Amino acid sequence: MKDTRTPNEIYLPVFGRYLAFLMDDFISPRKPTDKSQRSRSYDSDENERGACEWCEYALVITLATILLIGVSALTVFWVFFYREGYAWADDIPEKQFNLHPTLMVAGFITFSGFSVLLYRICRCFRRIYVKLLHAIFHALAFPCIVIGFLAVLDYHNKKGINNFYSLHSWIGLVAMGLFGLQYAVGFFSFLLLLICNKGTAGFRASLVPVHAAFGVLTFVLGVAACLTGLTEKAIFTLGAERYSGLPDEGVIINAIGVASIAILAVVMYILSRDKFRTAASREHIRASVDL
Repeated sequence: MKDTRTPNEIYLPVFGRYLAFLMDDFISPRKPTDKSQRSRSYDSDENERGACEWCEYALVITLATILLIGVSALTVFWVFFYREGYAWADDIPEKQFNLHPTLMVAGFITFSGFSVLLYRICRCFRRIYVKLLHAIFHALAFPCIVIGFLAVLDYHNKKGINNFYSLHSWIGLVAMGLFGLQYAVGFFSFLLLLICNKGTAGFRASLVPVHAAFGVLTFVLGVAACLTGLTEKAIFTLGAERYSGLPDEGVIINAIGVASIAILAVVMYILSRDKFRTAASREHIRASVDL
C-alpha cells in the first residue's frame, strides 16, 4: 500500500524534523490568505512609505552598506600596505597578529552590522528567509571572532606579553561572551524551538525584546573594543611621539576608527527610526510566534 504520509508525519530525528519543516516552507509554500499574509510578510498596508521616506530608507541603507564593507576593506588595505600582510606560525609573529584586527572588525562590525540591519529593516523576503539570513551573518561572524582571538592570544604567548590586562581586552572579553551567549540563545529559541512552534511560542515571544536589546549592546561593545584596540596598536607600533605627528599609517588607523563610529551612528539611527521598522518589529510578539 502506498505510503501517503507527509514528511512531517514520518518519524525523523529532531534535527531532521526541523529540516523537513524548513524545506516544506521553502519548496512548497502555501498560498496565504489575507490574514496569514499579514502575519507572514514584513509588508503591510499600514506600513506604506511615501517618496521621501523611501529616499531616506534607500540613502541610509546604501550608506550603511558602504561603511560596513568599507571598514573591513580599509583594515585589509592597512595590513597589506603598512603591516606586511598575514601569516600563521610564521617566523614573523607580527603577521599573525595582523589577523586579529582584520577578523575582529569583520566579525564584530561588518557581519554583525549586516545581521542587525537585515533583521530590522529587510522587506524583500519572507520572514523565514530574513531569519535565516540573520543567522547566517552571525554564523559568519563567529569564526572570525574565534580565530581573531586565538591569533592575538598565541601572539602574546610567543612574545611573552601579558594577556587580559588592558581596557581593550576587558571590553573585548565581555563582547565575545555576550556574542556567544546571543548566538546560542538565538539559535535555540528562534530556530530549534520552532520544532514545537505552538508549545514554545510564548517563551520565544518573551525572549524577543531581551535578545534585541543584548544584540545592540553586543554591537556597541564590539565597536568600543575595536576603537580601543586601534588606539593601542597605533601607540605601541608607531610610538606616542610619532603618532602625534599623524603619519600616513596613523591617518589610516584613525580613518578605520572614524568609519566604525560612523557605522555605529548609522545603525543606531536606523534602529531609532520607527518608519524603518517592519510591522514585525513593531509587533514583536506576533513576529516571534508566526513564521
